[in-house]
Amino acid sequence: MTTYPSSVGVEPGRERTHGGELLALRERALRGPGGKATEAQHAKGKLTARERIGLLLDEGSFSEVEQLRLHRAQGFGLEAKRYYTDGVVTGWGTVEGRTVFVYAHDFRIFGGALGEAHAEKIHKIMDMAVAAGAPLVSLNDGAGARIQEGVTALAGYGGIFQRNAKASGVIPQISVMLGPCAGGAAYSPALTDFVFMVRETSQMFITGPDVVKAVTGEEITHNGLGGADVHAETSGVCHFAYDDEETCLAEVRYLLSLLPQNNREAPPAVAADDPVGRRTGALLDLVPLEGSRPYDMARVIEEIVDDGEFLEVHERWARNIVCALARLDGQVVGIVASQPQVLAGVLDIGASEKAARFIQMCDAFNIPLVTLLDVPGFLPGVGQEHGGIIRHGAKLLYAYCNATVPRISLVLRKAYGGAYIVMESQSIGADLTYAWPGNEIAVMGAEGAANVIFRRQIAEADDPEAVRARLVKEYKAELMHPYYAAERGLVDDVIDPADTRAVLARALAMLRTKHAGLPSRKHGNPPQ
Repeated sequence: MTTYPSSVGVEPGRERTHGGELLALRERALRGPGGKATEAQHAKGKLTARERIGLLLDEGSFSEVEQLRLHRAQGFGLEAKRYYTDGVVTGWGTVEGRTVFVYAHDFRIFGGALGEAHAEKIHKIMDMAVAAGAPLVSLNDGAGARIQEGVTALAGYGGIFQRNAKASGVIPQISVMLGPCAGGAAYSPALTDFVFMVRETSQMFITGPDVVKAVTGEEITHNGLGGADVHAETSGVCHFAYDDEETCLAEVRYLLSLLPQNNREAPPAVAADDPVGRRTGALLDLVPLEGSRPYDMARVIEEIVDDGEFLEVHERWARNIVCALARLDGQVVGIVASQPQVLAGVLDIGASEKAARFIQMCDAFNIPLVTLLDVPGFLPGVGQEHGGIIRHGAKLLYAYCNATVPRISLVLRKAYGGAYIVMESQSIGADLTYAWPGNEIAVMGAEGAANVIFRRQIAEADDPEAVRARLVKEYKAELMHPYYAAERGLVDDVIDPADTRAVLARALAMLRTKHAGLPSRKHGNPPQ
């Protein structure tokens, strides 16, 4: 005879005699703590854990693990509050037929707070995901550590962090923020590959507004401190932000369709309806010949990739560089591109960090890289230098130099100075480098170069401006003409912009079987 506490909906002393009893227990677990708790969740504009899983996974594919788990904690009234699942739903299912592991906090139970049993369930599903070689998606909606359980709850977070770190670069890890995430709990999402947030309902911060006010005197709202827009635009913590949970989870499904199951597999390919040899003549109108005129690099990417579809990562943070996942001839590629529409496309601290992390993700998961250059250099200024542009720029350089996936670069208009070297030049390991006619690859712009080289001649001339103009023209003719780099083997070919899609697709097809290794080592020591 087995007895169950009344708090889980089974009368004490009730004998478990047949499958009907088990069915009743499972139904109780599915219902959760009750209708009022569900109504309160919906009133906040939030779905329940199981509703979210239903939107994420293919219909009917979810298999739950440890549905009947209960906590063992005593004291502070916990023994009278024992709910099946212990506030987290764990299991696996499929997204477009491919296995995905998931855990979802149930805010209706202890506010989704993590206790010992709760943590053990998450540890188990994380271990299963790594063993099976399948992505892990966490649906986060919890109030942090369960204070009543003390240090055991904190130790539970430690186990999650350790597993996040060990799974990094092994399986894709995606965190979906659907409610509050405070304190140490915020570090697990920060360790994963992608973070999604929903406006108004999700927040992330180490210390909340009350603590901030008490310590610094600053008054700020929860969303103002750690809402989706703050992390999408200012901090860069969030990769994607959406207005509602349904759209957010649909985009998670789309992202998963572009990622491999693990680091031993290639991303999923699809049959392409968009002809690989399609001419991209529209690029001639999209990109002005004058190097100083801005344009939207997103439209260039649309013209090149399959059906004009791509998923931009960190779209609203460090907008002077574009990082995106797309398909070219049905194959997934990672695109890193200057954005002349913002800060003229210069590299700065934020852009360097954004691109470096994206490149490392692509390299970890066997996603080829295509780099589109139109970069005038690094952003000058005291703020950038004192902020560590040297070490942050080195992160981008390190990421490119360390990448072993197929790597192709294309200079659209200009590539000057250290920014040219850092952004996938042939000298740091690009497999193939192309350029459009009219490209300028040089140490710096002609005007700046002439002012440095011919400073004395210009100063002593009777007509300095006329002399400067003549010397600038001479410098361009000798060192910046479109074929200068190609003549020296630094560019493999100068191509017609209308052939861009076809050239890139053919090059990627050739490089698909590329094999490259790194020196034997425990790990590198990247710049921080």
